[in-house]
Amino acid sequence: MNKCVYVCVGVWLRAHVTLSLLYLRHSVQHSLSQLSAALVKRESPERWPTLFLLLNESTRSTDPQERQVGLLLLSKVVESNPEPFKPHYCQLLQLFSSVLEELGDPSCLYYSILTVTAITAYTGTEEMVRNLMRALIPKLIVALKHLIKCDQVGGPPASEAMEVFDELIESEVSILVPYISEIVYFCLEVCAEEIVTATQFVCRILNVSYWCSLACKELVAVLKHKLLSPILQTVFPVLSTAPPPGQEDPEDRAQDEDDDEDDDNGSENPKHLAAQVIDSLALHLPPEKLFPQLMPLTEACLTSENPYERKAGLMCLAVLAEGCADHIRNKMLSSMLQTVCRSVSDNSEVVRSAALFALGQFSEHLQPQISKYSAELMPLLLGYLSGLNHSKTGHVTKAFYALENFLENLGEDIQPYLPTLMDNMLTALNHSENLKIKELAVSAIGAIANAGKELLVPYFPPVIESLKGFLTDTRDEVRSLQTQALDTLSVLARTVGHDVFGPLAAECVQLGLNLTDAVDDPDLRRCTYSLFSAVSSISPDCLHPHLPAVTTIMVLALKSTEGVTQFLLMDDDDDDEKEGGECDSVLEENSENEGEDRDIVGFSVENAYIDEKEDACDALGEIAFNTGVAFLPYLESSFQQVYELRDFPHEGVRRAAFTALGYFCRAQHKVWKENPTEDNYQALQKLLSVVLSSFLEAVRQDRERHVVMAVLESMNSVLKSCEGEALRDPERLLAISQVILDTACQDGTGADEGDDEDEQQAEYDAMLQEFAGEGIPLLAAAVPAETFSPHLRELLPLIVSKAKACCTVSDRSFSVGTLGETLQALTRVQGGRQLAGELSEQLMPVLVTGAKDCDAEVRSNSVFALGALAEAAGPAIVQYPEQPPRDKLVILGLFSSLLSKEEDPRAVDNLCAALCRMIVSSPGSVPLDQVFPVLLSHLPLKEDLEENKTVFGCLATILSAASQVLTTKNIDAGEGHTLCIAPETQNATVLLLRSLSKHHSQEFEGAVMSLPEEQRSALTAVAIQL
Repeated sequence: MNKCVYVCVGVWLRAHVTLSLLYLRHSVQHSLSQLSAALVKRESPERWPTLFLLLNESTRSTDPQERQVGLLLLSKVVESNPEPFKPHYCQLLQLFSSVLEELGDPSCLYYSILTVTAITAYTGTEEMVRNLMRALIPKLIVALKHLIKCDQVGGPPASEAMEVFDELIESEVSILVPYISEIVYFCLEVCAEEIVTATQFVCRILNVSYWCSLACKELVAVLKHKLLSPILQTVFPVLSTAPPPGQEDPEDRAQDEDDDEDDDNGSENPKHLAAQVIDSLALHLPPEKLFPQLMPLTEACLTSENPYERKAGLMCLAVLAEGCADHIRNKMLSSMLQTVCRSVSDNSEVVRSAALFALGQFSEHLQPQISKYSAELMPLLLGYLSGLNHSKTGHVTKAFYALENFLENLGEDIQPYLPTLMDNMLTALNHSENLKIKELAVSAIGAIANAGKELLVPYFPPVIESLKGFLTDTRDEVRSLQTQALDTLSVLARTVGHDVFGPLAAECVQLGLNLTDAVDDPDLRRCTYSLFSAVSSISPDCLHPHLPAVTTIMVLALKSTEGVTQFLLMDDDDDDEKEGGECDSVLEENSENEGEDRDIVGFSVENAYIDEKEDACDALGEIAFNTGVAFLPYLESSFQQVYELRDFPHEGVRRAAFTALGYFCRAQHKVWKENPTEDNYQALQKLLSVVLSSFLEAVRQDRERHVVMAVLESMNSVLKSCEGEALRDPERLLAISQVILDTACQDGTGADEGDDEDEQQAEYDAMLQEFAGEGIPLLAAAVPAETFSPHLRELLPLIVSKAKACCTVSDRSFSVGTLGETLQALTRVQGGRQLAGELSEQLMPVLVTGAKDCDAEVRSNSVFALGALAEAAGPAIVQYPEQPPRDKLVILGLFSSLLSKEEDPRAVDNLCAALCRMIVSSPGSVPLDQVFPVLLSHLPLKEDLEENKTVFGCLATILSAASQVLTTKNIDAGEGHTLCIAPETQNATVLLLRSLSKHHSQEFEGAVMSLPEEQRSALTAVAIQL
């Protein structure tokens, strides 16, 4: 529009809107208010003095109708552009304080609350505004109670007014803290009263209750005010309520494969929101606080005669699995698993479905312990699947969900079940007429491949033959099956090995490009991205010629605003207009006119496009790393688009963006290592500077713990790959150390110091601290010990404090494990031995105590750390403590005692490795004639096979010294041990055999000849390398 014409029209509109508002019917007043909001959105309200005059007079009028119109107009214009009204916030809050006391006009209450919601995020730090807002909370509660009653008889929508609490919790939770108790009780009270008469509103109330429980920023208030029990007492009846006669809960309804639009209907029903409340409590409360109050209610449901109460109990167990995983794994797994398995055979299908869901959740979150129950669970699941009616696809989907999640982590233990599994899946692919069943079978094959890897090779030809038919069928009705086939093809590329899949790599890349050209579907595109990245992991050369097309597609996906809907300022009450599509506008992909966007008040993004952006980030990062120098021409454009997504509203996209940024750094580092030019080095340092700064900022500012954990994981991967190059700037080492310290010091409960109960925290808070702590040994390995020493000394008290007996098992394990990894890192850097020796007096008591812990994992990590300390500090550790000679070998005595009674295989393996580290680091201080036979008697290693390298290196060191402690029996044992090797220990194995044959040739030959034929052949194959 011509600027002059626009100004004239604006002046005319402002004048006539102001004059007309008070004298027209309500529907027109509402539309004029929206128009006024659009005008205020485009230019400062200060340019419209008559608007302020009208608002001032009408909102204080004694005429109820005039006051209502004034508050309506105020709510719309402030909502459209809250910030210009900041100078008037005190005046507005005083007005609302008065209005909220007058309960006779529900519309005035409603419009006032909407305005409060609009300004909440902009209150800032001015104390007077915050005090006025805080004083308004009790009046808001009273007003909302009144609106709820009016809502039932056609008054303003109370559920929309309730959003004020969402906004307060999201942006100004400190204002709510004094009233947390009142708000939660209010929500629970309304929830209990309205459960039958206003289902939609109950959803809203439960959502607020969910947010209140999520005010785990202030969870100490939930505990302090004893709100946990009332929340649970209110939520459980909702969770266990039976549906009306003749109906089913949304998740239990039978669905055809074409009813995709109904898939999410149940996501906002009261039961799902009730489950979200419990899920949130599990994620944010210490299990020690939650379980005593939750489990009696759960157990009562599980033993009920009512199937919907039994279902509620199982749903509760299911949502606990993620947030309380450690607690369940260590204390309750067996009993909870028995309960769920029994329920799989329940006579009620709704209970069986809930049990399958719980089993799927357990399989996802309770690894690796749950995999140890494969002998019980696999026959149960296979038997259940074989008896299912495939016409009930909803129930079959739940059974496949449980099976897939359990299979995914079985590893080689899947082998006994592989023939039955693949026979069932191939039968479904080749003979079922139900497309949904085919899709589930294709997905399950992906899970089987993830577990079995090369074990799937014999089944690869028939599987790939079936997939080809689905992949080339572009009909809309088979789109979901085609997408799943692409996803499974990506899994196969990563798992069956280069020799098997390599010949198909180029064909797969071309297939993906053809599909992206032929089909406009975000789900299909994102699966092609995963396929491209999978191919890059096994055959990067096949991707090189297609990188221009591949990167262009994914960069466009990151740029695209497709699927993003702008909500314009229109009449919220006009449902007909919404249905007609006139209330939204899809963004143009390359829109450059910012002025056209200024009436937008919100965005909605379809999940499929969110998932596409997320997968595009993941794929770009991995492809960049795998293709190396070939990706350099596309690195800058890819980096720019990914970097812009670090502030994206959706947490999954932010997580993927930060992961990709880490990959880009590692890719540039790999290019520099392969071609160490000054240009490549400067490009690496520039990239590291930008990316590491963004990592540190995200850790400090991002509110989502999943995102922060992903950032820390990505930063750790950069530190591991780039080492000292990542810390070339001394300020980076200081900044990263400080972020680790700040993150690890966070206390999720907000409890006061000085009480043992303060050590209790939500497991997710502990996970966040562990991700931060993993950076400590990486820093230790990246710089000289003298450089890192002051930072390590500042971090050590925090790490050691988590080893106290009152801490959780996960904390104690993390503490001693981190100490061990850090000490091991010191063995590889200049000055490490001196620093380790200086720290030994501080660390020794902690590790000795840990070695006697009641938990096997803590013991295992402690003896690993003791061995690492012996290796790093040298003879000083063997002679601890510096007391009379009879006490010089106290550590060896400890190990001897532990070996005589330790039953955990991993702990025994780590004891053997610790002995080997002590022997290598202090051979003169260890009585080999006594220690060596004991060591060999506990070989080969059973579980921690990564320590084979340590063990073989030790044996080779002893043999090269021509030690007299060897006997023919010992050589036999040593050679038997070499048969249990992994590829990464081949060099150590060859070195050991070389030492045996050189220094003890006669005994070596005799030992070889005494072995069974199969073992002799295996040993001979290794000996060829000598």
